[in-house]
Amino acid sequence: MSTLSAAAGPRRVVVTGIGLLTALGEGVDATWKAVLAGESAVRPLTGYDPSPLRTRLGAQITGFEPGSRIPRRTLRMLCRGDQLALVGAQLAAADAGLDGTGDLEGYRSGLFLGSNKDMPDMDGLIAGVDEVRTESGEPDLARLGREASSLLAPLFFLEGLQPAAAFHISQRYGIRGANDYFSGTADASATAVGRGFRAVRRGECDVVLAGGYDEPTSWWSMSKMDSLGVLTDRNDLGAEACRPFDRDHSGSVFGEGAAILVLEERERALARGARVYAEIDGFGAGMDCVRPPGTHPRARGLARAIRHAVRDAGRPAATDYVAAHGCATPQGDRSEALALRDALTADAAGAQISSVKPQTGHLVGAAGALNAAVAALALHSGTVPATLNHHKPAPGCDLDWVPGAPRASAPRTALALARGLEGQAAALSLRTGRERS
Repeated sequence: MSTLSAAAGPRRVVVTGIGLLTALGEGVDATWKAVLAGESAVRPLTGYDPSPLRTRLGAQITGFEPGSRIPRRTLRMLCRGDQLALVGAQLAAADAGLDGTGDLEGYRSGLFLGSNKDMPDMDGLIAGVDEVRTESGEPDLARLGREASSLLAPLFFLEGLQPAAAFHISQRYGIRGANDYFSGTADASATAVGRGFRAVRRGECDVVLAGGYDEPTSWWSMSKMDSLGVLTDRNDLGAEACRPFDRDHSGSVFGEGAAILVLEERERALARGARVYAEIDGFGAGMDCVRPPGTHPRARGLARAIRHAVRDAGRPAATDYVAAHGCATPQGDRSEALALRDALTADAAGAQISSVKPQTGHLVGAAGALNAAVAALALHSGTVPATLNHHKPAPGCDLDWVPGAPRASAPRTALALARGLEGQAAALSLRTGRERS
């Protein structure tokens, strides 16, 4: 059993597995290859009639067959978002060489998840409720009381529990150590990764699964978010509608998916011969404290998160690559650029900064963890992804957004950023997984 020695100081934490399930592909290799190739999964929404919506675009996963990976009995208790989470965890564990080994079992392993889940699959409920209407269309509550158990799915309420995926993942791998579930948007999964990082660094765990998942392209999520003014209405632009930091930015496009990371104590990882993508060395958080869905003009919460992540890492502010939140709203982009300047000062001008949201869509509850994965992959591959659809910087956004094409610039340090709908912000600091010079 590993323990934390006060004399030894904080333990080092590395990323040894990445599970990505996005509309660009299943698995880390498929998604990363598509990102570097400049592909976009943003398309017109399908599966329901989106015509009443202001935004009718999204990055939806096609051909997803959870039954090939998840037992039928378990599937009965999972909504689509939870299915994405469980498959994402399996992909991460397999990528780290831990799936089926039993190395995730026990009290020295942990699980930290974030999502924006707030309801179960509503299709079955609607069908059941429709059955208890009278001929005049009025609800027959007496019949509902008599027949609800046969009209409604018996596991409907279990399916709707917010941290349901945490149970099913922990059950599959025997994870019995430190754990938590964070509810929110992009900040939720970034916080999950940050909390997982701290659990390993402080000696609570030796290995954790940490990340997020979401299905924001469903009718229910789209109808909830469509009127808030954070999504683009440029449906005519198709895959070019999401334009982070560009003068023609008009809002985000949602995408569904999961991003789960395996975080491991460095010496343990090296001892078993694990591949190391990157090292996480700092985490910070902050809050704008303004009325949602607005943001502070200088994104003071994000600026604080960045400063604390860098300070936590014990390194200079100079950063080679930043996986930006890049939500493509005028207010959001401008304030993020100002936050980077406030937090990194003169070093902001030398950072390469990009957003993958024009390609994967905004994964909402999974977006922060996706950025952590993108930062780790950039460090591991030596290549910084581009910001698709960026042509001319918007006013106040005069930084290097990596337009056009990826760069083989061999970054050694990175930041992964995430912002929540109500002003929450989180930042993770990473460095190359190769030994420090």
